[in-house]
Amino acid sequence: MSYRLGVDVGGTFTDLLVIDEASGRTFRDKVPSTPHDPSEAVIAGARQLCGKAGIEPHELALFLHGTTVATNAVLEHKIAKVGLIVTEGYRHVLQIARSLVPGGLAAWIVWPKPEPMAPLEATIEAPERIGADGAIVRALDEAQLRLNLKRLAEEKVEAITVCLINSYMNGAHERRVAEICAEELPGVPVSLSVDILPEMQEYERTLTTVANSAVRPTVSRYVGNLERELTNWGTNAKLSLLRSDGGLMSAEKSRNAPVNLLMSGPAGGVAGAVWIAKNSGHPNVLTLDMGGTSTDVALIENYQARLRRETSVGHLTVRASSLDVKTVGAGGGSIASVPELTRALRVGPQSAGAVPGPAAYGRGGVVPTVTDANVVLGYLPENLLGGAFKLDREAARAAVQTVADALGLSLMEAAAGIIAIVNETMYGALRLVSISQGYDPRDFALMAFGGAGPLHGNAMGTLMGSWPVIIPPSPGVLCAYGDATTRLRVDAQRSFNKLVTQTDDAEVAGVIADLAAQVTAELEAEGVPAADQTLQFEIDVRYAGQAFEVPLSIAPEAGIADLMARFDAEHKRLFTFNLMVPQELVNIRVVALGKAANVLAERIAKGDGNPIAAKLRDHEVWMDGAARPAVIYDRSKLRAGDIVPGPAIVTEMDSTTLVHIGHTALVDDFGNLLINPA
Repeated sequence: MSYRLGVDVGGTFTDLLVIDEASGRTFRDKVPSTPHDPSEAVIAGARQLCGKAGIEPHELALFLHGTTVATNAVLEHKIAKVGLIVTEGYRHVLQIARSLVPGGLAAWIVWPKPEPMAPLEATIEAPERIGADGAIVRALDEAQLRLNLKRLAEEKVEAITVCLINSYMNGAHERRVAEICAEELPGVPVSLSVDILPEMQEYERTLTTVANSAVRPTVSRYVGNLERELTNWGTNAKLSLLRSDGGLMSAEKSRNAPVNLLMSGPAGGVAGAVWIAKNSGHPNVLTLDMGGTSTDVALIENYQARLRRETSVGHLTVRASSLDVKTVGAGGGSIASVPELTRALRVGPQSAGAVPGPAAYGRGGVVPTVTDANVVLGYLPENLLGGAFKLDREAARAAVQTVADALGLSLMEAAAGIIAIVNETMYGALRLVSISQGYDPRDFALMAFGGAGPLHGNAMGTLMGSWPVIIPPSPGVLCAYGDATTRLRVDAQRSFNKLVTQTDDAEVAGVIADLAAQVTAELEAEGVPAADQTLQFEIDVRYAGQAFEVPLSIAPEAGIADLMARFDAEHKRLFTFNLMVPQELVNIRVVALGKAANVLAERIAKGDGNPIAAKLRDHEVWMDGAARPAVIYDRSKLRAGDIVPGPAIVTEMDSTTLVHIGHTALVDDFGNLLINPA
């Protein structure tokens, strides 16, 4: 038998899920995360889960992992000291940066400019020059470079970035510089822009490669620890990590190009949502991944998540493909407060975290949170995790009462207000990925997951007009499911920079063919035969003179004329206008995907439509301004075809689903709950 193990590391818990590739049967578990070394929880959880499931280590074929190691290194500024080597005369490339300043009016007055990841004192120049056409204008002065490298040795840099002018057209000088660095500073990892981002725009190329160097030692140590512990455990499972764009990369590639892991965490949930969407037959889905601190939202169209050409973490924005995910500070632990100045209720972005956590957790927390409001309203039963975790309802009531007293409201009105505000915050994020992108949310289903998502999914479906609201099985560990069902991905790109009037189909096809051969060979080296690979082709297009591009997929047989018609249509959808100037092909990319997971979704037993066998007890909730009778159900006992009328609460090991009054939840063949207006 063959199994694949998906692992997703969160701030509080590490989620694990094993899938039997033959039957689709799954086994899941949660263990506390170990922030000092996340690999400890990963290995301990894997051992524990496989022990419970009766799976021997040698039976694991794939170990697939979504991680926030690179993300946290950037956010916490726990990065390596980076030395930067640039072309002579371009030493201040990171200090000059771009003129765009984030924020509203007069933001430049208060905006603190981030410190460059490679400081000026650790930036040296290489006497050389490559022309815009790739020709060598000035040969590399190797003797002077060796003298300049002594500065980096004095600065005790932990990683080196090489980014020379126009190297995307000819990488010979960068590769020679790397060889000299290996001689003069042995053991220091070197990242080349020609490997990380061989595209035009010097600042973006430099910043992206420097970011790669900054997190490279941290990620390399982490991956090394994982591989060592897996070997000690006795498994030969191939380790792959989830990329920001939802694909997988090998352990070796993740060591060399960790900049592609910056959004690895949120990508797992979206990848899992795509898998569930295919099983439930809903090609267009809005995702709502609500955890304890934040909520991530994304849009899936025709079973494909929207991609961006940029990845943003804190103040850092690099040129690396990532899923188009928006994050807001709204989660189960978001704190509700009433500032003295405004006397208006606020919820988040501050969070009570896991310790002390919401007041209902009984760990010393006293401030009111979204979780406490859900407890007060009756949406969260006292017993969670099968009775292993008990909530303190009286502590929750006392915390929320402070908000009620400050606003002069009743306890239930205050709790309902907290829920309404956090829902509006998530509503704004969902609008950003749908309406602001030219999509009508009424054309989409909404999938709610994460520990807190199913509690708020029905309300978000009502706000967005998106039906059905899909609650997948094990919604709290869906990110791990996404990790376990994705496939290997490699890509290659090349700057093209030609107006459509200056090129033809044959020239474009030639570039695509070269890149296709490159990615096919790279994926074959990862053990994926060419016959099992799928190629995708993308071209960045803009109107001549524009400072931004629109990425478009292209079929191999399609010509430039077809691409330009699609570009005009997409530009009008995004910006409501077109320009009467020639279009320009900026970058060409080819993506190679490995074989899709041979995992069958597990079907559940058929029922007769009546969920009475799953009923735990009668209950009462506060909904629509009044106390309402409700029923609590055990999700594990629901059967396909069962219809759960609202108001109702459906409990399971890792999450709780709320069905509103006037709505019903239908259980489909794969155990998904499909909530619709009655």
